[in-house]
Amino acid sequence: MKKTVILFALFASVISFAQTKVEHVDAATFKKFIDEKKSLLIDLRTDDELKNKGYIKGATQIDYFKKDAEMVISKLDKKKTYLIYCAGGGRSGECAELMQKAGFVHVVDLEKGFDDWKKKGFEIEMKK
Repeated sequence: MKKTVILFALFASVISFAQTKVEHVDAATFKKFIDEKKSLLIDLRTDDELKNKGYIKGATQIDYFKKDAEMVISKLDKKKTYLIYCAGGGRSGECAELMQKAGFVHVVDLEKGFDDWKKKGFEIEMKK
């Protein structure tokens, strides 16, 4: 019986992992997702990064370097689509993998991050 339960749990985790759609996209494609207004936008950078460099309008901040970041992310609705970004793509790539393992349905990662977004001339907001 114990073996059956373990096998079922393993199978369920593999199924949820396979059902997650993670896309690593460029800035132009990321903007299209934002414009559709069907996704939640998450900025994974620190307070200082937002204050000094700005952010994408409509983003909710979850500082990925804070100790409780994984817990905060795990409480999000896994059935929604999330657009995630950081400065250069490292944190968001790691976060996308975490969200995939947790069974989130759809995650879109700005693969080269906010720096590339800004470099490409897309609109940003500055923290007041």
